[in-house]
Amino acid sequence: MKMMLTVTLLVCAMMALTSAAGDNPTNCPSGWKPSDGRCFNYVPTTMSWAHAEKHCLNLGGNLASVHSFQEYNVIQSMILDETQEYPNTWLGGNDATQEGVWLWSDGTPFDFNYWSVGQPDDSGYCLVMNYGDLKKFDDQPCRGRKPFVCAIKL
Repeated sequence: MKMMLTVTLLVCAMMALTSAAGDNPTNCPSGWKPSDGRCFNYVPTTMSWAHAEKHCLNLGGNLASVHSFQEYNVIQSMILDETQEYPNTWLGGNDATQEGVWLWSDGTPFDFNYWSVGQPDDSGYCLVMNYGDLKKFDDQPCRGRKPFVCAIKL
């Protein structure tokens, strides 16, 4: 009887630990959305691009870079869930160092192009998502105040 009780307690403890680990298998901070080895957080407070990047740095990350259509959809869905709309939102792309040479602020390659038709048109140095009818990328002046998405690597 004692052995059966011990085994039962061990099984219950293992199930509790497995369940707790399953609640946040990615170790993203509370409120952050996991995707492909990173965590994303939509910040509705409007800031200039530089202040938004500084805010993300203070959280241990950068403004989000996007490397696939799937990642774009994850970020866009997160924004829609929180706002019920598609606001123009800062991401970490910019060509401030050299016009036409787009870089991500996290240092990763700018390998995913999802520009709206006719963009970038050199009207700004910083990248927003959810632009236009098709909700794609646009270049806009960096001093504009917009909500933004931060990303941290796991």
